[in-house]
Amino acid sequence: MSEIVIRPSIEADLPELMALNHLIWNGTNSPATIHYPSVTEYAEHYPPGSQFVAVIANRVAGYIGYKNPTGLLSNSHVLEIDIGVHPDFQRSGVGKQLIDYIFKWGKENGYDKVSIRVLETNTQAIAFYKAKGFIEQGRLIDEFFINGQFVDDLLMYKKL
Repeated sequence: MSEIVIRPSIEADLPELMALNHLIWNGTNSPATIHYPSVTEYAEHYPPGSQFVAVIANRVAGYIGYKNPTGLLSNSHVLEIDIGVHPDFQRSGVGKQLIDYIFKWGKENGYDKVSIRVLETNTQAIAFYKAKGFIEQGRLIDEFFINGQFVDDLLMYKKL
């Protein structure tokens, strides 16, 4: 496999990032199907630079989004992330490198804690996050009703 390059997202990445989100988010791993009608609308939610992308051979293989969850000064030490990897590149180290990158970047930029939310039905993601050192800090019981069943939303974190 070619080298994985991780860098901030740029405008040219937006069509691939939008397509990737349409491809990977569904009722097994998200409380709602994600669909953006245009790259312009996608950019309103995820402007260039709001995500780090993993690029392999000039193709977006995955991304990790990051933000402070509240915008409050008292919460400024927390970095909330979301991550997506193209199915063609899953189990090839892309997710691990993105997580390692955000841990390093977060620490260098004054963050103390990284948090992520994940549906209890997304067992592969939960196992991956646990392998990367995340632990469950809470659970929103029956938070969503998906495909005829109630689903818990797990809150996970890792201290940097």
